[in-house]
Amino acid sequence: MRFAVLLVYPLVSLLFRRRWIGLERIPATGPAIVAVNHISYADPLIFARFVWDAGRVPRYLAKASLFRLPFGLGRIVAGAGQIPVHRDTADAGQALQGAVEALGRGEMVLIYPEGTVTRDPGFWPMQAKTGVARLALLAPGVPVIPVGQWGAQHFLDVYGRRFRPLPRKRITIAAGEPVDLSGFAGSAPTSAVLHEMTDRIMTDVRDLVAGIRGEEPPAEFYQRPAAREGRS
Repeated sequence: MRFAVLLVYPLVSLLFRRRWIGLERIPATGPAIVAVNHISYADPLIFARFVWDAGRVPRYLAKASLFRLPFGLGRIVAGAGQIPVHRDTADAGQALQGAVEALGRGEMVLIYPEGTVTRDPGFWPMQAKTGVARLALLAPGVPVIPVGQWGAQHFLDVYGRRFRPLPRKRITIAAGEPVDLSGFAGSAPTSAVLHEMTDRIMTDVRDLVAGIRGEEPPAEFYQRPAAREGRS
């Protein structure tokens, strides 16, 4: 983690002009789930800086395969305390066990509910997976903090094959109040419950993005690409 801080902290300062909104809404202590929209492969570096500036240590949910990367990269991911998600397990709850344990230790878990960079043509949040809702049910009482971000896609847009580091891009990140999920307390993780919870969370995220952009968001979430297209 020290290595990551020494590398990322000055790099983000050098590459971006930052505007943080609602930093005080990130809990200073205790467990929390932070749900944020995904617009660029540069997001994790930038958002880690936001969380550090709030005085917290980021713990990302990451595909288990990243922990097996060669050249020591996998060891860096593991050593920084990131959390593997075993997507190939038959038990969806077990896939998130590492995140539940981190929350039990009072840590802050960061999750991109969309699972990958949005494919919405306007870079609005797209339809999310239900992992964030499942995690919220597995950790009752833990606040879910919605966060919207904007600007990183102008720096790096992989799908659009654009990398434009200059001039320095303006990055805005806004944290909101915890999502009201009280009506789902004690609910079984049925498909209907998970999708309704996920939509509630992502609506708050989308509204934060709309506030940053000063635009009216789409009424419906962009549908996820089919898995066979290799973009799920």
